[in-house]
Amino acid sequence: MAFFSKLKDKLFKSSSRLEQGLEAIVEDGGEETTAPDPIIPEPEPQPEPVPEVPQPVPEVPEPAPAPQPVEVPEPAPVDPTPAPPPPEAAPSKGVLGRLFGRSEAKIAVRRTLDDDMLEQLEELLIASDMGVDTALRVTANMAEGRFGRKLSTQEIKQLLAQEVARVMEPVAKPLPIYPKRPQVVLVVGVNGSGKTTTIGKLASQFKSAGKKVVIAAGDTFRAAAVEQLQVWGERAGVPVLTAPEGSDPASLAFDALTKAQEDGADLLMIDTAGRLQNRADLMEELAKIVRVIRKKDETAPHNTLLVLDATTGQNALSQVETFRNLADVSGLVMTKLDGTAKGGVLVALADKFGLPIHAIGVGEQIDDLAPFDPEEFAAALTGLGQS
Repeated sequence: MAFFSKLKDKLFKSSSRLEQGLEAIVEDGGEETTAPDPIIPEPEPQPEPVPEVPQPVPEVPEPAPAPQPVEVPEPAPVDPTPAPPPPEAAPSKGVLGRLFGRSEAKIAVRRTLDDDMLEQLEELLIASDMGVDTALRVTANMAEGRFGRKLSTQEIKQLLAQEVARVMEPVAKPLPIYPKRPQVVLVVGVNGSGKTTTIGKLASQFKSAGKKVVIAAGDTFRAAAVEQLQVWGERAGVPVLTAPEGSDPASLAFDALTKAQEDGADLLMIDTAGRLQNRADLMEELAKIVRVIRKKDETAPHNTLLVLDATTGQNALSQVETFRNLADVSGLVMTKLDGTAKGGVLVALADKFGLPIHAIGVGEQIDDLAPFDPEEFAAALTGLGQS
């Protein structure tokens, strides 16, 4: 996929850091070994075809007492075409194949997977913001059934990618679309997390998919956020409802839901403020928005998305804790994975909270936000190619 290539290219900080760390760990205490290419099981040799020889037809003895002579069968006709050489005559895929038929054996550094190596792997993953608990669990799974074996850097990377994908698989879920119209999506997150841009990108993508979308610029205290949403709205052909700076966000949300219902919109996306300096005020503001829109639709909001900035590292974990207390967070969007060497924080989030990860972003363009794919992410994070 095109996004995989972009993800792999833009996660180079994470993948190169992990790759360099893994290489250093394997070389520290490792030794060079001959690593031939994997031997592909050879097909069983077929027996050489044997020409069929006509069997003598048993004669029925005549009633005469004298025995009849036994008829000698004529030799089988010989095909003038030269017979193909037997399998042994062809170039052998056994010893000769190993010597000449395949690429030369490669020299690889391998290190025994022991306690010291596991400890170094744990430290590397913790440094990549995977978190202590997650790093311990991942390395333990990597060692299961392999402790004491000699492993190369490539084998370690493959094992790590498998374990990362296993952790991420349960949380890889696209944003659910409900038959309820309009579906209200409340978007929360700290200022600077990419929240406004994410709303614009999602709205543009839903519009391209044939959905009718309305945006409410509910962060009424930041003029820049309102202007940015208006730019995205114009680009996507999506209406953006605004209010004077400093207006009540709950009132704007109520008006936006009214308009979305009147217009028959499929989705209403509501931006919110992200000031965490005074959590009591923010909590009251979010609670008021929910309380007011439920006067129009008692089931709203249908989704509450938390947008996280990957460059904040372990702070993303504390943000999830905070916003789960402030709002009923239903899913995550991780942005700015292209700007961090610590992409492992997404693994820690999945392992600790288990919240659905709907999308990830690796840039500013419209196609730099895509549904989260655990295997592609694991391959990009560890520096593996797409399988």
